[in-house]
Amino acid sequence: MLALTLDAAKNLAIAVAVVFAIGSVLAAWIMKTIIQKVATALVLAVLAFAVWSQRASLQDCADKVKDAYEREGTSVTFIDTDCSFFGATITISDPRSDDSPADDAG
Repeated sequence: MLALTLDAAKNLAIAVAVVFAIGSVLAAWIMKTIIQKVATALVLAVLAFAVWSQRASLQDCADKVKDAYEREGTSVTFIDTDCSFFGATITISDPRSDDSPADDAG
């Protein structure tokens, strides 16, 4: 059997406590970096989802603008189309308005 003196046991206990303290600091540092990486990945995933969902909204808006242009192709009435982008309303002016560069060229 291994016999330890009282002083040897105290010194061993101090050494083990120091090793555990250093280990806990290292574990906290490693977990912090892992949590930061996970949090960054989650934020980027949420942003990717938001942009992806807005893509469909932008396509719907482009279709509305195209439909309005085709529907009023021979009319002199100018139609503005309202679209939503991340909750903000954006007005798309009719490209046939008096300020268009095509009208200035002719």
